[in-house]
Amino acid sequence: MHRGLKPLLAVAGIALVAGCAAPSEPQVTFYSHGNSVAVNPAQLCDATGQNCVQPSENTVGNLRVPDNDPLQISVPGEVAATPWQVAFIYRGTNGQELDGRSAVFRPNERHAYTLQVPPDGTRLEHVEVQQFSAVLTQGTDGGVDFGIGGTWILNIHE
Repeated sequence: MHRGLKPLLAVAGIALVAGCAAPSEPQVTFYSHGNSVAVNPAQLCDATGQNCVQPSENTVGNLRVPDNDPLQISVPGEVAATPWQVAFIYRGTNGQELDGRSAVFRPNERHAYTLQVPPDGTRLEHVEVQQFSAVLTQGTDGGVDFGIGGTWILNIHE
């Protein structure tokens, strides 16, 4: 992943596959403190995990998010119509890198999400919107994991 961060993909082994005709690239918009950035997908495959779009250049957005300010995330209908979640990395006041995830949003449950970090001086560093595909794999705990079909990435600057 970028800047040496551990990957946040929910299922290991999901790889980009150069594909043929795929839909146009939906953008996810990130907004904080009066500024916004629209981000193209770093990965985008159809529901079966096939026919992936070759990533365009500049697939990582950058945005300044002041401490204690929320990050608002808006996804287009193509993403909201499928299960999706927000994964993030932040740095605690002691310098420790921490990660977290939102709940998984059901299809058509919502088009937006507001990410708030703890108000104790914690700094948000990296955010990914992850769109799930219909691909299932055996989970390490005996259950099943869904593959990630689309990923939109944002790096945070102070």
